[in-house]
Amino acid sequence: MNDAHSETGAAGPGVPSPAEALPGLDEDQLHVLGEVGRAWALVSGGPGGQRHALPVDPDLGAFPPSEAIGPDRFGRMVSVAPLGPGTSPADEGPAAGASRLAQRLRHAVIGAPLKSTAVTRERMRKLVALPVLSADALSSVAYGPEAMLAVLVLAGTAGLDYTTPIAAAIAFLMLAVGVSYRQTIRAYPHGGGSYIVASDNLGRVPGLVAAAGLMTDYILTVAVSIASGVAAITSALPSVSGYTVPMGAGVIALLLVGNLRGLRQAGALFAAPTYAFIVAVFALIAVGLHDAAGRDFHATATPHLNATEGVGVLLVMRAFASGSTAMTGIEAISNAVPAFQPTEWRNARTTLTWMIGLLITMFAGTTAIVVLDGVVPRSDETVLSQLAHRSFGSGPMYVFTQAATAAVLLLAANTAYNDFPRVLFLLARDGHAPRAFLRLGDRLAFSNGITLLSVAAALVFVAFSGDTASLIPLYAVGVFLAFTLSQAGMVRHWWRLRDRHWRKSLFFNATGCLLSALVFITAGITKFTEGAWVAIIAVGVFLMVTMSIHRHYTAVRAALRLHPQSIEIPMSHDGRRYEPRPPEPPAEEAGAEEAGAEEAGKEGAERDGAGEADAGGTVGEDEESPEEIRHLSIVPISTLDLAGMRALAYAASLRQPVLALHLSPSEAEADRFQRYWHVWGDHLPLEVLVSPYRATVAPLVNYIEALHEQQPRLTLTIIVPEIVTRRRRHRFLHSRTANRLQRALRPLPKIVVTTVAYHV
Repeated sequence: MNDAHSETGAAGPGVPSPAEALPGLDEDQLHVLGEVGRAWALVSGGPGGQRHALPVDPDLGAFPPSEAIGPDRFGRMVSVAPLGPGTSPADEGPAAGASRLAQRLRHAVIGAPLKSTAVTRERMRKLVALPVLSADALSSVAYGPEAMLAVLVLAGTAGLDYTTPIAAAIAFLMLAVGVSYRQTIRAYPHGGGSYIVASDNLGRVPGLVAAAGLMTDYILTVAVSIASGVAAITSALPSVSGYTVPMGAGVIALLLVGNLRGLRQAGALFAAPTYAFIVAVFALIAVGLHDAAGRDFHATATPHLNATEGVGVLLVMRAFASGSTAMTGIEAISNAVPAFQPTEWRNARTTLTWMIGLLITMFAGTTAIVVLDGVVPRSDETVLSQLAHRSFGSGPMYVFTQAATAAVLLLAANTAYNDFPRVLFLLARDGHAPRAFLRLGDRLAFSNGITLLSVAAALVFVAFSGDTASLIPLYAVGVFLAFTLSQAGMVRHWWRLRDRHWRKSLFFNATGCLLSALVFITAGITKFTEGAWVAIIAVGVFLMVTMSIHRHYTAVRAALRLHPQSIEIPMSHDGRRYEPRPPEPPAEEAGAEEAGAEEAGKEGAERDGAGEADAGGTVGEDEESPEEIRHLSIVPISTLDLAGMRALAYAASLRQPVLALHLSPSEAEADRFQRYWHVWGDHLPLEVLVSPYRATVAPLVNYIEALHEQQPRLTLTIIVPEIVTRRRRHRFLHSRTANRLQRALRPLPKIVVTTVAYHV
């Protein structure tokens, strides 16, 4: 899993708030904002008059805090009471033909959109955190020793003689890197992934290189884990060996659907496979050692081997690099510190110690049994399956071992789905990835990142025909590149901080850095022609793309900065103030006053009944003249930049009531935006909706729907600021909120969604 709950944490305390993605205003911008507000004061009515003109009550209450909500038994999402009287428009209303079919298919596959949901804050006990966060590291025992043996066997029996010393070196590497990550937990008690640590201490470019290593690592975690899991199945059921690629692709598809639905990974349900695998491996080691003791630990002769290479430094280094893949995911716990119960850092360090102890014991024990039983890699059966056959025969215990192996490898693949999207979130937050990766989907999962990971992993898996041995050379490069930069960042951290015990911490991290760098260089050189070049090129391409994206976002931020000369103000041709018309009574109420209250009331009831008969109980869209249409313009605004100010000016120039709506992910960010609004002058009514559930469009739709139900005969015009780029390749870097609002609000009558473009 590598950087599990990575960089951020699982659905809880470690997840960064989207408030970090909403840029603030510096002192110069605040000064300009005040000047702009004074210019608005010359042409607009006072704040009180603007709010008095609103035909609705904008205060609909607040969402309950996420801390007060608990998850259901198997999910990490929970439904909460909607804001106001609204019901989800995504689940009702007219839809025809292909659109209705596509909507039903989507709901059947990934579930109905969650309009009002919360990502709950989960805290894990050590007994739960150990299997959940260690699945990737411990499951690598299923393929790490075999990857080492697959290289040594090329030199025949002479090569296999190096199994024990190389395994001892790898075990020492595990210990050194594990101890070094204990120091990372102390330095980053809120979770410190490779990208964060390298960026904080080494700079932007090393941080991006570390992120590139992580991204390739996550993709290969899925591909390698599934390849190994499928190999465990085909070893037990040789008759299905011809379906390796379809089986693996099907598993990736299931992982995609499951993660789009928002399944969580915490809890006993997902801890069981890891504990089952631990039990199976320890039983395997115990039986193997017992059998070896019966023959005084004399090693069984290996089958006859035809050597194709001579024993040399290069072969030993290749075997060391391949076997070191058993360390993947060793840093997971250090990145998920906030997901632990208090005291978080102490529990995290304890759990990390347990994991390192289990990993070294399982790796060393498995390798010892391999040497004692004379097992060598075979194309039709994994090494672990051969050992299980020798120890347990083909009975229930063999089936249990293979099933546990396949299950834990599947779990290890699934952990990448937690981490890959969250690293993309951090990159997008810092302007190095498209902002689409900041957004959560209908089910409160990072849908875009999950989809990208699935597509990339499937392509890699199919390209290498699901062969674990072919994928391993790509794996080591990304893993140890991230390890090296993370530990180098920690060395610099301790050198600058120099607090108590800093020399000891620096020594441990420096040792981990040097050993990780050794493996990275070894893998890059010895496995370059075997596929490592693909990972190296991927890192280079990733670096160029992220830097290019950052340059574009930097240019856009500069273009959107407030400038007094560029601000649009709702000026009128005759110099009159742009004050909205006060709310007028509906036409039927006016008619009632003229014709008599009793008679007009009957007519109004008849008209209302006819209107409600339309569209299954919704108010009919039966206005026949402009005078019959009553307006309210709503401007969703996230930041007070040139694009946002232009949208506000456009809305005010229509001389209809205007309501500005700011969706904030936290109380602190809401207070910050309200301060900016007061600096501007509070010229338009503002409603701040605090939605801590890391969703944007769903709470916005819920609020608009609630306003619609409050005044069904009111026409709501949603005016959305939109960035329009001159180059087509930059368009995917900017969100299409208006399009998503149009799709979600289409079933409701009397709602118009439009955009105010700002070209950059």
